[in-house]
Order: sequence, then C-alpha cells, then structure tokens
Amino acid sequence: MIAFILRRLLTLVPLLLAVTLLVFVLMTLAPGDFLTPIKMQRDVPAGLIEQLENDFGLNQPWYVQYARWLGNVVQLDFGYSWSFKVPVVDLIGQRLFATFLLSLFSMLLAWLVAVPLGVLAAIYKDSIFDRISSFLAYAALSVPEFFLALLAVYLAARTGWFPLGGATSIEHDFLPLGAQIVDRAYHLVLPVIVLGIGGVAGLMRVMRANFLDAIRADYVQTARAKGVPEGWVMFKHVLRNAINPLISSLGFAFSGLLSGSLVVEIVMNYPGLGNLIYQAFLREDQFVVLASILLSCVMLVIGNLLADLCLAWSDPRIRLENQDS
Repeated sequence: MIAFILRRLLTLVPLLLAVTLLVFVLMTLAPGDFLTPIKMQRDVPAGLIEQLENDFGLNQPWYVQYARWLGNVVQLDFGYSWSFKVPVVDLIGQRLFATFLLSLFSMLLAWLVAVPLGVLAAIYKDSIFDRISSFLAYAALSVPEFFLALLAVYLAARTGWFPLGGATSIEHDFLPLGAQIVDRAYHLVLPVIVLGIGGVAGLMRVMRANFLDAIRADYVQTARAKGVPEGWVMFKHVLRNAINPLISSLGFAFSGLLSGSLVVEIVMNYPGLGNLIYQAFLREDQFVVLASILLSCVMLVIGNLLADLCLAWSDPRIRLENQDS
C-alpha cells in the first residue's frame, strides 16, 4: 500500500512539469501579456514599463521565464497577480474555500440522491417509479446548468427567499460562529442545488445500469439458492459490486471541484475560484493561471489516489500492491 501511494505521488512531478510547461508556452504565444493594459495608457512612463518587464522577466525568452517561475514555485512563491494587485497564494486562498464548499456539497447531494434512486429504479425495473425517475434524469441532463442557474436567480429575485449572489452576507465577519455557518449555508443552497441536479441525473443512470448488471451475475443466483435473504443479497453483494465504477469516478469528480462550478459562479455571482480563473485567462494573468493549473493537477492525482484507496476498501479482491500504476 505504501509503495503504491509513493509511486502515485512520484508521477505527480513529471505531470506538473509537462502541463505547466504546455500552458506556459501557449500563454507566451498569445499576443500581449498582463502588462498590456498598462502599456496602452499614455500617461505611464516608459521607464516604469521597462522596470516592470525586468521585474517579471517579460523581456527574456519564454524558457528563461519558465525556469524562473519554476524556481520560485520550489520555494513556494507562486508569483504576484498584477491584475488583482495581490500575491497569487493570497488570491487563490480567498476563493478556494468558497469553491471547495460549493463543489463538495453539490457532489455529496448528487451521491446521496442518485445512489438510492438508481438502486430503487433497478430493483423495480420497468415500474412506474423506474419510468418516472428515468424521465426526470433525461430531463435534467437535457437542461444546461446555466439555464438552471438563471431560473434559480429568477426565483431568488421574485420571492426573496434566497440571496441573489455572494458567498456570505455583508455582516458575516461580525456574526458569532454559529450564525456564520448558517449564513454561509444559506448562500450555498441555490448554487448547490443547481450544480447537484446534473450530477444526480448522470450518477443515477450509471448506478441503475451497474445494479442491473450485478443482479444478473452468477454469485447473486448462488446466494439466492442458498437461502440468503433478498435484502442482504441486494445491499450486501449487489450494491457493493455495482458501486465500484462510481467510486472509480471519484478522482475525476475531485479534480473537477475547481472548474466544475465556473458557469454557476458566473451566472449566480458566486465569488469562487472558477470565476477567478476565467478572469485570469481573459487578463492573461499567467501566474494566477499557472498556479490554478498546478492546483488542478495536484487534485487530479490526489483524487485518483483516494478513489483507488476507497475502491480497495470497498472491494477486497483489489490489491493495490500488485498494480503497476
């Protein structure tokens, strides 16, 4: 187990180098840089622009800039965001927690709803419940997230039941701890529901198909022939094998926590990391973009590692020590 974890963590190094190098080259090939808006201002002295280019290394070849940035990253210095006038670490730290809560709770909502619905739809195959749940799943998959977000904003504006945007209220910092938790949860309700609906539809269909395949397996017929209670067969044997593919997808879901909420954050005015990355791309703020890509790669590897560990815990037949990757 320890050797498997170490191998996975070691694969993180070449992955980070390759991805960040590719992103750095692409951003270098794009016209302009994050100092372009300043260069377009007539009242900015040319000496100041030249000094800023020297400070950020923009007057050097791209490979020198990349090596310089990489050396700073090793020292845990991710650069300075000229667009937002703050260090990159502070900027990402301000937005990361909000996006993490939004994506995490939407993923939990999707799992808590989709797994029971998928199991019941498979057990009662071709029933009224199965047909209705399948219809709702296809309907949810057909509706884009941005449209659901617009409907949620319209609902909040018409009824006043929910806030129109933001992660907290204005007086959040002056509230006691319990009230701060309630305030943040209140602002999360609509965004979590909007993000969770699409996840529920997709996971439910996968869970239903996996459960139906597992029901037809030979070990299920053997268990029934031995007189094992039906409930024990369904939830001890069938469910445990049918849920394995969903556990395997946890790694990609975990890595998608940063960017998966981009559309919802923009439409619902939620101050998250996805919206920040989008603005950084538009402003060619390469240090923010590179730090975000770096964080996404780390979360992808960690997410896949956690998924493999959960899969090994769920299915004793899997032995991670014998795997090559």
